[in-house]
Amino acid sequence: MIDTLEWDAAEVDDDLSVAGLLASIRSARDLENAAAARRLDLAARWADLHPPESIHSAASFTVPGCEHEEPIAGPGTPLVAEFCVAELGAVLGISTTAAKRLVGHALELRHRLPRLHAAVQSGVVPAWRARSVAETTIHSSPPLTVEAAAFVDAQVAAVAGRIGPAQLDRLVAEAIKRYDLADADPSADPEDGWQHVDPRHATLNSEDVHYAGTMRFEAELDIADALDLDRALAHGAATMKALGSDASLDVRRSAALGELARTQAALDLAFSAGGRAACATDEGGRVAREERAGVSRPDLPHAREVVLHAHFSASPTPDGPILDQNGRLEEGQRLVLLDQVKDWCTDTRTKVTIRPVIDLTTELTTPAYEPTTRIREAVIIRDRTCVFPWCTRSARRCDLDHVTPYDAGGPTSTSNLAPLCRTHHRLKTHSAWHYETTAPGTYEWTSPHGHRFRRDPTGTRAIDAEPPPDIPRPRRR
Repeated sequence: MIDTLEWDAAEVDDDLSVAGLLASIRSARDLENAAAARRLDLAARWADLHPPESIHSAASFTVPGCEHEEPIAGPGTPLVAEFCVAELGAVLGISTTAAKRLVGHALELRHRLPRLHAAVQSGVVPAWRARSVAETTIHSSPPLTVEAAAFVDAQVAAVAGRIGPAQLDRLVAEAIKRYDLADADPSADPEDGWQHVDPRHATLNSEDVHYAGTMRFEAELDIADALDLDRALAHGAATMKALGSDASLDVRRSAALGELARTQAALDLAFSAGGRAACATDEGGRVAREERAGVSRPDLPHAREVVLHAHFSASPTPDGPILDQNGRLEEGQRLVLLDQVKDWCTDTRTKVTIRPVIDLTTELTTPAYEPTTRIREAVIIRDRTCVFPWCTRSARRCDLDHVTPYDAGGPTSTSNLAPLCRTHHRLKTHSAWHYETTAPGTYEWTSPHGHRFRRDPTGTRAIDAEPPPDIPRPRRR
């Protein structure tokens, strides 16, 4: 089998031998590392072209929301004009946040980790490894001084950057201790530290979503609260089993915790009129159980309110459209099963709010400056995210911007509104960036240096026909 693989490899890529193919791969790796090192150098030089003096003058007044200088690396690195990173990110095809991280790493390496920076530029240390060190030293808590960063630089450079995350964390901790950067921590006292720590917490891990539609919830409780909760879950699980649930104990306890989260407002059928124990705390079919128990409680508050913002695609059939079995939740851009939505909505104590269907091809307008709720909803559903090149922030957390300013005669309509996150809204208002709508949901942006980008429902792409003319900018003095 191995002989066959070697023979097949020898026949591909211009008849390279196995050794030649491996040499080519290694050469490609070296070229990639060299390009990444040069990109770091150029990112630092880009920051040099945009110092604070490029946006300030002695007689200027600060306008709220306008561009300001921003520290994007550790103490001792130069400040950078805020908006310059957006154009760099757009040209590189990355988000403004990613571009800010790139420039920050470049400045951190050049000014606070010079030995590691030299190793990167000489090809001894890959750029990605040096950037991981820079990320750690930038965001250490407490912040590393210039001297502490130099200590980390010397230690890392001595081993040519070959250091893992755990070793790097220990090294930073040693630097913090060596240079006495941390405040006294009373909780570290081996005898009385517990008096200064309250370990209680209740944490939802919203990033860890299982394919079954579940999330992990962890908590540390007071002893009495924990015992009370355990008894409540045991009682709820036992009641579900008595009512006919064939789910496992863990599933029933989980469902009982969900009912507790809704303050047990769904129903309390511990004792019906006939004295028979009954409870409706399991996960569905509550209507039938209420009827069997002979209990009606219309006075109870709603246990759950569901506002449907989930979008499902419908497939046309001779018998009518059929919804796909999974769709997309706007919150977190997660997948959701159609059966899950049905289960959420069939609970008798659930208030279901269904937003009216919006035809995105219909022009909606208002004479006022502020868009109506219906206009806002149509724009959000159409664009989904901030429409600045490469930005992915949810449109529901964005401002709605008039593409043609309202003061200049631009209407408050779906064709003249676009979602922009606060950073890019400020950038559009207070810098030379500008854009226009070429079709519903399609925008063409032009950067201060003349680079052009098209943003549409499929994403962002550059549309430069030829390199834009060079525009001189002030250099750092």
